[in-house]
Amino acid sequence: MKAEDVIGAWTLIDWRIVYPDGTITHPFGNSATGYIVYAANGVMTASICANPRGRFNKCNARDASAEQKSAAFDSYFHYAGAWRIEDDGVVHEVTMALNPDMTGTQQRRHAARDGDMLTLSTKEFATSGVVRHHILRWRRH
Repeated sequence: MKAEDVIGAWTLIDWRIVYPDGTITHPFGNSATGYIVYAANGVMTASICANPRGRFNKCNARDASAEQKSAAFDSYFHYAGAWRIEDDGVVHEVTMALNPDMTGTQQRRHAARDGDMLTLSTKEFATSGVVRHHILRWRRH
């Protein structure tokens, strides 16, 4: 994998989580939308959301109810920071994130290119002991 293989903007095709028993889930549903952008200067950003998402129907999101804010958090994923190619993948150095616990972490992704498609994958070791395999497929934008 080389930097030129990932530089640019990518549109989410799908995000699957595969469990050890073969079960497949889609964290934001089958219609999730998103972008990941890798800039040549080493900055990246990723945003994914459920589609459709509930609306606040208010001009100012700060006026939304706690339930509405919780639903908005649960239907959106974002982080940004620096990136670099390492071995057969990409490392994201997270400097800001919707989930504050991600800030300051390194997110390592196996990366594979096939034409205008980019597949990023990683294993998540859940606190329950279950290993979940995340697979995100992107198309060059």
